[in-house]
Amino acid sequence: MNLGLTQEQEAVREVFAALFAKESPPERVRAAEPVGHDPALWGHLIATGALGVAVPEAVGGAGAGLLEVALIAEEAGRRLAAVPFAEPVSAARLLVACGATELLNLVLAGAVIVSLATKPVPLADQLLADGAVADFVLAFDGDRLVAAGRPDDVRHLPNLGSVPFARWQAITSEVVLSDGATAKRLFARAVDEVRVLRAAALIGLAAQAIEIGAAYARERRAFTIPIGSYQAVAHPLADALVSKDGGQLLTWKACWAADAGEPKAPALASMAFAFAADTAYHAAQHSLHLHGGYGFMAEQDIQLYYRRAMGWATAFADPRRELHVIADRTLGPVGSIGPQESTDWEAG
Repeated sequence: MNLGLTQEQEAVREVFAALFAKESPPERVRAAEPVGHDPALWGHLIATGALGVAVPEAVGGAGAGLLEVALIAEEAGRRLAAVPFAEPVSAARLLVACGATELLNLVLAGAVIVSLATKPVPLADQLLADGAVADFVLAFDGDRLVAAGRPDDVRHLPNLGSVPFARWQAITSEVVLSDGATAKRLFARAVDEVRVLRAAALIGLAAQAIEIGAAYARERRAFTIPIGSYQAVAHPLADALVSKDGGQLLTWKACWAADAGEPKAPALASMAFAFAADTAYHAAQHSLHLHGGYGFMAEQDIQLYYRRAMGWATAFADPRRELHVIADRTLGPVGSIGPQESTDWEAG
């Protein structure tokens, strides 16, 4: 079994690794913290065509798959890129499925930001992860898939994870994109794509948190000895590295299953998200802990990773409740006699 990337996929990773390293250094991440959005970085991302990487060539995209955009998400997570990505990418693919080419063209051109409301409840009752910066939000309302326009009274809700949270309550403009069983199926798939892309971003975050912790452990000395030589420091870092590698492979497998239309794709998407969220938190937590009191200081980069490890995961769902979604999707809901249908999209 070949678990490696193709030359084309490696090229995608290298291009976006270089972009985020240059355009999302720690000082830019800090500058974007009040809202959690860096307009200049967003402009660079649009210029690369990142939102259209997994959109068919016939409608202006690059025709690649979910794995390619997951690689971009991973590099964005590694540099804590302050731009919306998971929901806009999924929303773009959803617009393709609905035949909404006019709005799709605006998205790919960077004229508007379109996000996704990931809960099966009325849009006005949701806390939107990209609500403070999005121009449109795709939502499943009743049995309809709608594109809602941004209300006039949107206000960013500050949070420690620097997520551009907002509520959209006075919605006056919406367009129906699909309805009935088709709308439900398309939206379920879109939410699972968000699960996978958020997992990829969290894996990238974990990878960099481990590197920050390992670098500090090599430099910091206690009793003239680098603290990295102590088992209580080194072993958790090694465990985090193994978990990061496992989470990365699980995320890539979820991408493959989604693009191949495998029945187990929804379960793998939930598994990838839950595992990546746990991995990112523990990697960032240990790296911060081994910094001692310094880790909590605003001048230290590791605290940026620690706060986002929690904020990025819970912006989508409580990872602990996501375990119930995994159980339902693999074993079936309580009282059922088989695995749940792949149309279940509810985030925990």
